[in-house]
Amino acid sequence: MSPTTFLLLFRGVGGAVQLPVAQLREALTKAGFKQPTTYINSGNALVRSALSREETLAKVADICRKKFKYERPIFAPTAAEWAAVIQHDPFPDKAEGKHVHAALLAEKPDAAAITKLLTFAVAGEDLQVLKAPIGAYHVAYLHTPHGFGTSKLAEKFDKGIGVGNTARNWNTVLKMAELARGLEGK
Repeated sequence: MSPTTFLLLFRGVGGAVQLPVAQLREALTKAGFKQPTTYINSGNALVRSALSREETLAKVADICRKKFKYERPIFAPTAAEWAAVIQHDPFPDKAEGKHVHAALLAEKPDAAAITKLLTFAVAGEDLQVLKAPIGAYHVAYLHTPHGFGTSKLAEKFDKGIGVGNTARNWNTVLKMAELARGLEGK
């Protein structure tokens, strides 16, 4: 089986929760993953793996639990799935990449949760959830043109969506796609 490029999106890295990138790359290499790559110290990595998504996730989770005491969810979209996340961007006219976030969702959120979250949106803000999953994940997009850090919609999203998730701003989304293409030689 030829290797697949998986993006490893670690939930909740930052502040007190750290995954030291050099040590993470070293541990992933030692575990047999090809071309381990990290992007900024906030829970973003990529590997090439001949294992299935489930096997890759289990192996990475085991490494992180044993070596770093990290026991939070990890999401692992393929490079092709990540490209589809970009392709389905409902906010192509955004002014800046830091004002749009793509969130991978572990399962389909309840429509009532989305409706309730939208009550926190101010003028110009929006939340769009794709009707069909991309690969293993559902995807939500948050547009916060007045700033993510000051947005009530953004503040309420994590718990309000009602399903496991991890989000990245659009600048990170694009950089991770660029790194994935590089690993695949495209």
